[in-house]
Amino acid sequence: MDRLLDSLFPTADDIPEAWRLGAPLEQREYLVNGELKRWDGPLATVRSPVWIKESDTERQVILGSAPLLDADTALTALDAAVQAYDKGRGAWPTMRVAERIQHVETFLARMLEQRQAVVKLLMWEIGKNLKDSEKEFDRTCDYIVDTINALKDLDRRSSRFELEQGTLGQIRRAPLGVALCMGPYNYPLNETFTTLIPALIMGNTVVFKPAKFGVLLIRPLLEAFRDSFPPGVINVIYGRGRETVSALMASGDIDVFAFIGTHKAASDLKKLHPRPHRLRAALGLDAKNPGIVLPDVDLDNAVEEAVTGALSFNGQRCTALKILFVHEDVVDAFLDKFQRKLATLKPGMPWAPGVALTPLPEQGKVDYLDGLVADAIAKGARVLNEGGGQSRGSFFYPALLYPVAPSMRVYHEEQFGPLVPVVPYRDLQTVVDYVLDSDYGQQLSLFGNDPQTIGNLVDTFANQVGRININAQCQRGPDTYPFNGRKNSAEGTLSVHDALRVFSIRTLVATKFQEANKALISEIIRNRQSSFLTTDYIF
Repeated sequence: MDRLLDSLFPTADDIPEAWRLGAPLEQREYLVNGELKRWDGPLATVRSPVWIKESDTERQVILGSAPLLDADTALTALDAAVQAYDKGRGAWPTMRVAERIQHVETFLARMLEQRQAVVKLLMWEIGKNLKDSEKEFDRTCDYIVDTINALKDLDRRSSRFELEQGTLGQIRRAPLGVALCMGPYNYPLNETFTTLIPALIMGNTVVFKPAKFGVLLIRPLLEAFRDSFPPGVINVIYGRGRETVSALMASGDIDVFAFIGTHKAASDLKKLHPRPHRLRAALGLDAKNPGIVLPDVDLDNAVEEAVTGALSFNGQRCTALKILFVHEDVVDAFLDKFQRKLATLKPGMPWAPGVALTPLPEQGKVDYLDGLVADAIAKGARVLNEGGGQSRGSFFYPALLYPVAPSMRVYHEEQFGPLVPVVPYRDLQTVVDYVLDSDYGQQLSLFGNDPQTIGNLVDTFANQVGRININAQCQRGPDTYPFNGRKNSAEGTLSVHDALRVFSIRTLVATKFQEANKALISEIIRNRQSSFLTTDYIF
């Protein structure tokens, strides 16, 4: 392990030409009201999780800097969004659906031109390997296409009139107002755009603040945003959330809050809004997803899914398997297979072929993980895998901890990193109680082959979590499936289908079914005198 860590970080010459960096990027631009503004105030240093070897030392790479906007500047972005929405009378919220779709399609075409630039920054900023960085970009583009198609389908079904009890009506979806969209650092493009794009395409105006890590990768898209949407429709700000975002929420002018992060941060921000009953929220929050391995199980499959579920992108996923409960009858065999599978995961730099374990972007993360391991060891756990828990700079080699007990911090805390706590159990009720008593309720995984046991557990857990995975790891996709959670894990439901509804509200136009009213409605539609009241069919 010492040799591996000594050779982990590259020299400057070791980096492939295609992925080398130029001079550090000093970004001072932010987007407000259709203009790229220049910020002449303080900047935040953007550090990479990648370190460079120089002689006998290693130094952390400085990628560049990003604006540290103040509250007053952030409020100018909010003012632009408020004016563009104009209490629902602005050009964007009143625009025909087909025209809004054209703007989003224009943006997508411009976004595709920046694929390599964004992929490179994903690797350098958050340490995501090349394959997963490319997948994140491509999946985001696919999500935009799927959202467009879903809206076309929704609008086609809304274009007809309904007649009920002598009342003629048309029900369509209308925007909610000004949306604040904030994404997470582990999927700074994909998960951000799963709220940003639906918010825009449904006619809301948006203030968008990029994630704390993965901030520079939005820079290649600023011109695309500027040129693809009317002024004020999309505004991009930077800075510390406690200053900028707090001011936005306290203004009372935010109508929709889309946030992916911790439940504490979400709660603190929501409390700042002076009119909380008017605030619609779409929140993806903490999770401590358990994997439950039953005695009657395909161990090879369970281990394969558990390793991937616990350690994909170093365990830095809200849907990661964060704790494993394994029956005593199979725990020894499970742990043996898990260690052998874990040993095949290749550590290295994000651009290296086949790399699965990469450096961690979050400052102080290695120290936090060290603390969890030390606490577990002090209370009776062991690190089973060779080299587990050893670190160098921003890199932390995964640690398989066993046996984990309720007295340990890692039993309760969401580690959001490459720690795999394994809890042995004899009585299944102890596992059931863990799920019932947990503050979190996003997902869980069941590994087993006994139909009666699996069926009973499905019934037990269906009212505890948003998704139950059978013989498979926890995950968000496919994006057409609902993504939600219970308890402190989420508010609202996201998917291609659901997100369009989260960022809109059904509005009804109705009249008595009388000849004069029918003639009036027919003339409005025939002469295209309303963007809302229409029977247009979008192909």
